[in-house]
Amino acid sequence: MTNSVDLPVYSCNNCWNPVAFKEDLLSKAFVALSGQAFMFRNAMNLKVGDKVEKQLMTGQFTVADIYCGKCGQVLGWKYFRAHDPRQAYKEGNYIIECAKIVNAK
Repeated sequence: MTNSVDLPVYSCNNCWNPVAFKEDLLSKAFVALSGQAFMFRNAMNLKVGDKVEKQLMTGQFTVADIYCGKCGQVLGWKYFRAHDPRQAYKEGNYIIECAKIVNAK
């Protein structure tokens, strides 16, 4: 039996649906309403909501909420556009809240 700490994926804490690979983790330095969040270059088994304009801590962005594709829990958001060119590195990436996933060490 494999210890969950050794698994190469992060999964939804509600239904254990795999949502991101550890190899796609870009940063652990993000903050969401629930606390710490991680940035991933790719994510899987998700549903992406409608794009909206939001003012976040680091500026104005076009984002969409992301939901677990199995149970529908909101996991975080995807960046589509940064209005500040200095924040453009976030475009196309996913922010997933640590409180919503397992194996978030």
